[in-house]
Amino acid sequence: MDGYDEIVLLRDIRFESHCEHHLAPIIGRAHVAYLPRQRVVGISKLARVVDAYARRLQIQERMTAQIANTINDELEPHGVAVILESAHECMTTRGVHKPGVSMVTSTMLGVFRDNSDTRRELMAMLSRPAVSDY
Repeated sequence: MDGYDEIVLLRDIRFESHCEHHLAPIIGRAHVAYLPRQRVVGISKLARVVDAYARRLQIQERMTAQIANTINDELEPHGVAVILESAHECMTTRGVHKPGVSMVTSTMLGVFRDNSDTRRELMAMLSRPAVSDY
């Protein structure tokens, strides 16, 4: 590959979806990473994959896996990691009424699943301050 062979991470992709059980909003952030094998993709494409699955009535667990599987199938990278963090209005405005609760889901494929060093490197990248925090 004539290009890049390290982790590519696009973090804090804002998304809005709706819970398929309650039709209440799900509002959150997605973090999408992949380790290129042969090619890289424009970062807007990663955000568009998130948006494509967020537009549907969803459950967060399935949406996380759908995003990861699509990127894995299209790019055939060494690995894909998707982490979603969100607030579910069905938790805050109805039912148990628990404001401030967030749900975190992840799907790790390839080296992010099989190699603890690669996963640790990704987690360190996620824990660094965002550009807007500098």
